[in-house]
Amino acid sequence: MVIPWIGYPLASLLKRVEPTGQAKFVEFTTLMDPGQFPAQKPSLFGLSGIEWPYVEGLRLDEAMHPLTLLTFGMYGQVLPNQNGAPIRLVVPWKYGFKSAKSIVRIRLVSQQPKTAWEKAQSHEYGFYSNVNPEADHPRWSQATERRIGEFLRRNTLMFNGYAEQVASLYAGMDLRKNY
Repeated sequence: MVIPWIGYPLASLLKRVEPTGQAKFVEFTTLMDPGQFPAQKPSLFGLSGIEWPYVEGLRLDEAMHPLTLLTFGMYGQVLPNQNGAPIRLVVPWKYGFKSAKSIVRIRLVSQQPKTAWEKAQSHEYGFYSNVNPEADHPRWSQATERRIGEFLRRNTLMFNGYAEQVASLYAGMDLRKNY
């Protein structure tokens, strides 16, 4: 989907806090409130699928990229709760789960954060999670996609169509191993 987000580059905030040379990653923690978010409640077996609160992370250079946004609205309106109010991350070249919703804490850290999906299914969800049509998920192909409102599938574009803008961030990396 193409969403008209309202927000600003995350880099604007990060530059204001002046990261030290020790900061290599940015960690995002989301709201933990099982009263509002029933999926955060433990199941009968003590499991809800992932560990809460939800934690996501980016390398500092990814976070500083001008396409990485902190958003507080969409379609000209304040961001609705179901879309991550009051503030969410948008990283358009990565799979959607990297765009943390309902952020309550942002930390600059020296070590790569252990993200919620890495903890839950590290063999299926890597830290980088760049859209790569050549690296299938273990249970499905990611080579094609169907856009909302369209019947036919189309080829998935590398980095979700942002290759020209972001590929240099990953120069020399094995994008199958670092999925």
